[in-house]
Amino acid sequence: MFSLKHQILRTDAAGMPLEWVNYRDAVRLYHLGQVAYACGSTLVRVRGGTNALTGLRSQIDLNSIIATHGSNHALNRDRDSYMPPLNNPALFKRDAYLCLYCGEHFRDSDLSRDHVTPLSQDGADAWNNVVTACKRCNNHKAGRRPEQARMELLAVPFTPTHAEYIYLQGKRVLADQMEFLRAHFPRHSPLHQRLAVRP
Repeated sequence: MFSLKHQILRTDAAGMPLEWVNYRDAVRLYHLGQVAYACGSTLVRVRGGTNALTGLRSQIDLNSIIATHGSNHALNRDRDSYMPPLNNPALFKRDAYLCLYCGEHFRDSDLSRDHVTPLSQDGADAWNNVVTACKRCNNHKAGRRPEQARMELLAVPFTPTHAEYIYLQGKRVLADQMEFLRAHFPRHSPLHQRLAVRP
């Protein structure tokens, strides 16, 4: 069942994931002739007005994945040095809503961003130095490194690739969109395992 809150995955013509768009933006891309092809499941048929000359009513079938003409040359060129913006919702999703110290699942309201090497010890506020922690574990660790606090880090933090970040930004990711995105994750991505055991 289609909901107006569902997002449509936009890719370039080569099939590289670019961003999530809402159904209005997708209709606009069709209207402007920017859609090269569509794949995935059909989400909804959008009906427009009736043409005064032909008497025909316009309609567009929106699929869960649309490819648009052109490619993102800057993204292709900078793929190895790509650094997605760090934010807590994407971080918590990256770590599967697990506290990476006690291993328990939590709601996002009960989670926090922990700096493995604390900022007070010259740690960076960067993907490869932050993990999801429950508030209790984060308070216990305080301004110490895990070994100083005698806490074990259950997984190594990592910087998501562009395709992984697109997934992390998605809300209500559909099965066909997930399959498409996973095909673009690096083979060694920790997200493969985390998605397999997702609660």
